[in-house]
Amino acid sequence: MTSDQQQPALIQQKVLEIGTRLKTAPSDRMISSVFGVELSHQTHLFEAMGLADIAHTLIAIELKTIPKTDGYQLLTQLLELQNKPASFVLSPSRGDIYTNREAWLAERTDAVGWLGAGRARREATTTAFVLVMRQLFVEFIETLMILATAMVQKAEQHALSLMPDYTYLQAAQPTTFGHYLLGFTYPLLRDLERLESFMNRLNLSPMGCGSTNGSRLPQGRQKLAELLGFNGLIPHARDAMWQADLFIEATSILTTCSINLSRLGEDLQVFSSQEFALVELDDQHARASKIMPQKKNPFALTHIRGVANKMIGVLATVSASARTPSGQPDNRLSIYGELPEAMLTVNNAVALMSEVLQEIKFNTSRGKALVASGWILATDLAETLVLECGLDFRHAHRLVAYLASEYQGKSIMELDHKIVMQSAEKVLGHSINVTEQQLKTALDANLAIQMRSEPGATASHCMDSMITQCREKLTSHHKKNQANTVYFANKQQTVLDRAINEIGQE
Repeated sequence: MTSDQQQPALIQQKVLEIGTRLKTAPSDRMISSVFGVELSHQTHLFEAMGLADIAHTLIAIELKTIPKTDGYQLLTQLLELQNKPASFVLSPSRGDIYTNREAWLAERTDAVGWLGAGRARREATTTAFVLVMRQLFVEFIETLMILATAMVQKAEQHALSLMPDYTYLQAAQPTTFGHYLLGFTYPLLRDLERLESFMNRLNLSPMGCGSTNGSRLPQGRQKLAELLGFNGLIPHARDAMWQADLFIEATSILTTCSINLSRLGEDLQVFSSQEFALVELDDQHARASKIMPQKKNPFALTHIRGVANKMIGVLATVSASARTPSGQPDNRLSIYGELPEAMLTVNNAVALMSEVLQEIKFNTSRGKALVASGWILATDLAETLVLECGLDFRHAHRLVAYLASEYQGKSIMELDHKIVMQSAEKVLGHSINVTEQQLKTALDANLAIQMRSEPGATASHCMDSMITQCREKLTSHHKKNQANTVYFANKQQTVLDRAINEIGQE
């Protein structure tokens, strides 16, 4: 074996600690079925791990944990590696992402021996994962706000567009498409509140914790946290290394959001059917059948519903992987890849729903026709009998229920006041006095919308108030998220700039 052939094997032995505690190299099966899978879940951590390595080295130099000369040599190569040179090729034969990076550095400088001073690879990987998640979540928050904004705009546009509201998929009461849509905006706002609270827990530094309970070597935990833009420290070193609940919480938020979208998507899919014909998706969000020429399938909505199914599975996976002894890496091995992938999937589904809502067409004439054709004003009639005739609601309900049963082949609009009074004598055993004008008022769908005037209802002033409230909350969330986006980007650039300046002053 030539020296060129020996070099990779020697590097592998060095980074995998072969020849000391381990006497033999990993088997081919171990490399392909274990290291290969592990590495595939970690490739997206490369850049963030580089930032963590550079920050660790900078503070170690400052605290004299690493000799300055060796520290500068290490920084020089870390900065080169951060540019993803063509010479860096991931290989499962060199282990995980940390030892692959270490192997590349070991080929270029002996100073790599200082990279792990007082530091487990778990710390580097955990820090990289938190940095990646932090960035993905600020992007996800922005995407959610775009969806919520589109929803509010569409709700305002259709604040007076009549349609039946449905319970059990049965026509229930008159509503508007705007009020219906706004009912999905508030869950989005709760998602944003959950995310804002979660970010406060996520953006805490796990750095400088040694393996489980600190290190004799100075680490500068607070300095590391400030350098990388963390809001503070995870207080307990062992907890910092082995947290499981935080990632269950993250997955739970994503699952909750995707289920909210699935509920809307399923409704809209039903509403787009020929039987309802209330909405139509734009062609760009549909897919044609290859056998049935007439069909326009709302495929974007099908995909969104499928994402919710996937997230329920991911939540089960992340939760199950946390059921280990407290010092086990099992709870991270798969989620390093699966959770960021799930985040991107949900993020894309949210962005897709934004497009769907921006382009969707609501059939106003169909909405009015459905309101007029059935008995969805039955509750309004019962409430009018309470207000105008002095009936308690139980008796008013019984009378209207009788009318609906006896005249179910007709629309409620076909009733006249005489039929109502005659039916009252039969059902209630006494007469009531209801005028034709009172009946007409009770069965005016537009008036019914405006008569629902308590907070949260369909009346115009209620809708205006909720729309204003939603916009104010979205503005507040947007300001905070924009500030975080800029702050995190600046902090990451500061790490690189400081490293370049340190080397320049050598």
